[in-house]
Amino acid sequence: MAATVHPVCWYEPDRTGAEVAQWIDSGQAEKESSVHGNWGYVMPYLRDQYPDYESYADDEEGYWYRPWCDWTYYNGDDPMEYQKLFGQFTSNGPVYVPAGESAPAPEVDGETLARAAWDAVTIPTATISYNPMVGDVGATIVGMDTWVWATGDTPKEVQVTATAGSTTATITATAKWLTLQPKDGTAKCTGFGIPWTEENDAKGTDCLIVFNRSSAHFKDGVTPVDIKVSYAITYTATDGASGSMDTHTTSTTTSIPVAEIQTLNTQPTKQP
Repeated sequence: MAATVHPVCWYEPDRTGAEVAQWIDSGQAEKESSVHGNWGYVMPYLRDQYPDYESYADDEEGYWYRPWCDWTYYNGDDPMEYQKLFGQFTSNGPVYVPAGESAPAPEVDGETLARAAWDAVTIPTATISYNPMVGDVGATIVGMDTWVWATGDTPKEVQVTATAGSTTATITATAKWLTLQPKDGTAKCTGFGIPWTEENDAKGTDCLIVFNRSSAHFKDGVTPVDIKVSYAITYTATDGASGSMDTHTTSTTTSIPVAEIQTLNTQPTKQP
C-alpha cells in the first residue's frame, strides 16, 4: 500500500526570471521592502535571495520558486517546532528553475513522513465466519466449541510506503490475534482462527467461542459478538529514522445465532 503525504514545506512558483529582474531593477522591490529607503541594504539582500538574477532577465518561461510552509499540513501540535521548521526551510531562499525542469523536491524527515503517512491509512475492521451452522438461520449450539476465523479483508499485516523528496518511509502494522467478546459465552483466541473442515477438525484451531445461552432472549434472536484487532506499528526510513507508534485497534460488532438442543426423556410404553 502506498500513501500520499502532503509536505509541510515545499517550493512553489513565484515569478518568471524576466518578472523578477523587472521587479528588482525598476525599484519596485525597494518600495515593497520592509527596509524601504535603505537601498544600500536592500540590493545585497535581493542579490542574496535571487542570486545571478540578471542572467534570467530575458527568460519569460523559467520561474523562481520560493520556499513555503503551511501549518495545516504539520503533523505535530507544537507551534514553536513548526516555527522552527518554517524558519529553517524558508531561510533557503528562492530557487530558479528553467522551463521544463522540476522544482526542488521538499525534504521531509523520516519520522514526520512515517507519522503523516500512517494518519492517511484506514485499516478495515475484521469480519468472521464460524462453525457449526445449523438450520436455516445457521445457528451454532450452546455448550459446543464454535470455531471462529477471520475472513474477507481482515489484514494480519499492513505495510505502507511513502516518499517525499529523497526520503522513503516504510510503516508496518502487525496483529497477532482476534479479540472476541461474546455477550453470552467465553472466547479464547491466540490467532486468527482457521476455517473448519473435517481435516482441520483433527488438527484443532486457535480461536473458539463457547456460548452458554441461546439467542432467544435477544430482540433479533442473535447474540452480539464484539471483535477487536490490535496492531503494533513500527517504521523505518531511508534517512536512518526508526521507531514505533501507538497501538492501533479496530473494533466492530457482529451477531451469531445460538440455539439450544432440547433433550426429551421418554419411557417405553408398557405392554399389557
